[in-house]
Amino acid sequence: MSNALDRVLDLLDLEPIEVNIFRGRSPEGERRQRVFGGQVAGQALVAAGRTVPADRFVHSLHGYFIRPGDPAVPLVYLVDRVRDGRSFTTRRVSCVQHGETIFALSASFHLAEPGIEHADQMPDVPPPEDVVPTAERMRDLFGPEAAGFFAGSPIDIRHIGPLTFEAAGDPALRSSRSQVWLRADGRLPDDPLVHACLMTYASDITLLDSVLLAGGLSWADGRTYGASLDHAMWFHRPFRADDWLLYDQESPVAAGARGLARGEVFSRDGRLVVSVVQEGLIRTRS
Repeated sequence: MSNALDRVLDLLDLEPIEVNIFRGRSPEGERRQRVFGGQVAGQALVAAGRTVPADRFVHSLHGYFIRPGDPAVPLVYLVDRVRDGRSFTTRRVSCVQHGETIFALSASFHLAEPGIEHADQMPDVPPPEDVVPTAERMRDLFGPEAAGFFAGSPIDIRHIGPLTFEAAGDPALRSSRSQVWLRADGRLPDDPLVHACLMTYASDITLLDSVLLAGGLSWADGRTYGASLDHAMWFHRPFRADDWLLYDQESPVAAGARGLARGEVFSRDGRLVVSVVQEGLIRTRS
């Protein structure tokens, strides 16, 4: 297991401080001005899952990013046990810092049962072994320092198409679709909640790229900035986040300084395992 993945698993191992109350933290020496949204969502799902019977797997979550998180202070997660039914368990989680809610999550867990099945087909893409790791592409484009974020990531990410940095300088590369192979950079425990939380963490890293690609924008162009506003996920089937997963992302619309992005996550054998939708704030300076 990579050191980066080990640190993220440590972040997801929340400290129980009272019944239905958990404490999380951000990475030590965090240089971000605010807490990474995928971290908060993943920790909130851990808090919810710790109050649910082990035989019920999360099938959906809906989260709202309300205020920027402060990486210098702990994050307190308050769990409301909304419902414990025969087939479904519902939890509501509030993440609090400085006495204010910064993130709100609703999550539903389902006792597995048989039923009808169908799914979209996985797109035809090159296998992950034939795709250059994004850290290497960043290094070739901008030098060793630029590769630091992806090289130090707990998630091995490999963009199949152009990066936003490339499309920003070449209109011919612009598209509303972005595809990446990803997997945890090491072997994970067998706990299904761990794999769902790692996928929640990873789902926020690249999803808004499809919005930027369509507009010829980049987070590094000196004029674009933004943030995740809300995030929704549906978990259709069991999967392993330490096996290769194809994250097929697209942006159907951007308007009013907001961009909508949606993604489908496929296991390597072609099964659709997760669906994701997010709206993000995208602002540009002249």
